[in-house]
Amino acid sequence: MQAAETVTFGGLGGLDRAAWLRGDETRQRILRTSPTSRVLPVWRGRPLIAGESRDDLGLLPVDHPALRDAGLWLFLGQIDERAIFAAEMSGFQPTGVDAAAEVAFFDPGEQSHPDLPGDLRFTELRGVMTGLSPLEAEIAATARGLFEWHRSHAFCARCGQPSEPAVSGWQRNCTACGSSHFPRTDPVAIMLVTRGDHLLLGRSRGWPPGMYSLLAGFIEPGETLEAAVRREVFEEAGIRVGRVSYLASQPWPFPASLMLGCHGEALSEEIDIDPEELEHALWISREEMVEVLAGRHAVVKGARRGAIAHFLMQAWVADSLD
Repeated sequence: MQAAETVTFGGLGGLDRAAWLRGDETRQRILRTSPTSRVLPVWRGRPLIAGESRDDLGLLPVDHPALRDAGLWLFLGQIDERAIFAAEMSGFQPTGVDAAAEVAFFDPGEQSHPDLPGDLRFTELRGVMTGLSPLEAEIAATARGLFEWHRSHAFCARCGQPSEPAVSGWQRNCTACGSSHFPRTDPVAIMLVTRGDHLLLGRSRGWPPGMYSLLAGFIEPGETLEAAVRREVFEEAGIRVGRVSYLASQPWPFPASLMLGCHGEALSEEIDIDPEELEHALWISREEMVEVLAGRHAVVKGARRGAIAHFLMQAWVADSLD
């Protein structure tokens, strides 16, 4: 796909990750105090978002009073040689947080910090990702993914003892056995499965009413991308897939996936779902998908804008997969 990198988080941001600076402790100390450096505060995976239109990151100077609540700092890279950090706001305890909403499919709530203006709020990234510039989307996705990795990998996978952040947040070291651990990304195949002029959609239990998307599943050890596509589609929907081609990829930090978008050509059309995987699946025509993407379909609601599923659906409707 010629437009593959235009998907949200798709790689055109231009962040210089400056990996050579991560282990330079002297240089990191200088950057942590530089007046040109900027910091993205993140609270429970939610980046600080600025402006009433919610389309800018809330990047702060390194000496901002709000950062006294910060725990772990990450060095994300540079923009025009200006250092960009992310800070996990572990000491910030807002009031009125809806615990049930936090574990729902999507939580629209926002949190304000007492040391920040009211138009700066911690916001669920999925709700604002399409409004951010490619650069800011890359920064936010990198920060969210790294913080989630640190949260879920606080203990050594080899000996079980606590591990500690190192190399500006890009490594964790175990002081008990000496093992080093590095951020992980889980590869996921997401499949645009077609048969003639129809597209296969499915929905999982717990999704919002009417929401359907492309089928997807984790790639297993020892498995190729193409084999994963064929296996997942057959396991979930009973559909046999023949030719498979790669289309585009998307980092998806919810919590730590790399979505690998593929086109699969179905060899069969009778659907036999696995109820443990899907609540329902259906074939939908290209004409109907136009209505789905426009929000006018009577039954089906499409994938969220910004997700690679929505991106691939649009490309299929426009006949621009090549």
